[in-house]
Amino acid sequence: MTVRPGMRAFAEAVLPPIVALAFAAVVGDLLILSFGEAPTTVFKLLVEGTWGNAYGFGQVLYKATTLTCTGLAFALAGRAGLFNVGAESQLAMGGFAAGIVGLLLPVGMPAVMATLLCIVAAMTAGAAVGAVPGALRAKFGASEVIVTIMLNFVVLALLNWLVAAKIHVPETLHTPSIVVGGVPRLSSVIPAFHGSAANFTLFIAIVAAVVSYWYLFRTRGGYELRAVGLQPDAAEFGGVRVPHVMFFTMAFSGALAGLGGMNFVLGYKGYYEEGFAGGAGFVGIAVALVGRNHPLGILLAALLFATLSQGGLAVNAVVPKQLVDILQAVVILAVATAVPEVQKQIRAAAAAVARGVGTKA
Repeated sequence: MTVRPGMRAFAEAVLPPIVALAFAAVVGDLLILSFGEAPTTVFKLLVEGTWGNAYGFGQVLYKATTLTCTGLAFALAGRAGLFNVGAESQLAMGGFAAGIVGLLLPVGMPAVMATLLCIVAAMTAGAAVGAVPGALRAKFGASEVIVTIMLNFVVLALLNWLVAAKIHVPETLHTPSIVVGGVPRLSSVIPAFHGSAANFTLFIAIVAAVVSYWYLFRTRGGYELRAVGLQPDAAEFGGVRVPHVMFFTMAFSGALAGLGGMNFVLGYKGYYEEGFAGGAGFVGIAVALVGRNHPLGILLAALLFATLSQGGLAVNAVVPKQLVDILQAVVILAVATAVPEVQKQIRAAAAAVARGVGTKA
């Protein structure tokens, strides 16, 4: 029986993540049994605490929103053969910029215009942070892995100092509350979501995923970006300006991560708070890997990791929350083992680190 190319491509894209999830489920069963609990009971609690009620599902959507943005940031860079480990600082800078603009806008400005200005501020700030490693890689061949890791420390320390020393509310670690530019919560139109942090940034993240898909697979710029990721020397021979593509990709990647900062700052708390981005950048890497660096796959992977994150709180009464963290790690390891593209990215990251160390030496 002849298998059509489309069916083969679909199977190659879908089967490895499914096998990884099945393997993670088996490992999860064994861990649950080691705690003397029934796997069916624990997984039932996990589902009921996430997708089984409006509040839990709202929390899943809220967490998936941020992970979609950081996952897209990593995936876009990955398509160009770059390894963006700086989504956390880009996310924080985007949230900070959106919060500051929200504080500075005059009261009475139309809500839509205020929100658009905050979106522009978040994406511009994230792009500025992403452009730094992009410029260093394009101009000097510096390792974007090392630069983005170091920038995480620099940017987060700078933001923490600005908040603590200049604009914090006394006896807190956050800025004053934003009056203009806030993003409405989903509960304002769907009362069942009352109490959850889900907000309309979710739809902005979905639009970002659709735009990323369109750019990657429907435009000349996206074609050049993917060509650089596959074979930069051949792309350059074909007329692609490789340094320009690398710089633009890292800036665009940072803009996507910065957009996610709005989810917490404008959609949830209403102010910038120190440490809000903790861990979101690195989980975004896992989301991108499980989603196969595809914008639509990232949406599904973000829902998966958000479900596990919220589910950990739901099952904490019977098994340790850390069990879910282990399951996340197992999913990542299984995907890394089963998917050749992920192995290639890991090798590329190791080569980038080695190249950076060699340049320093």
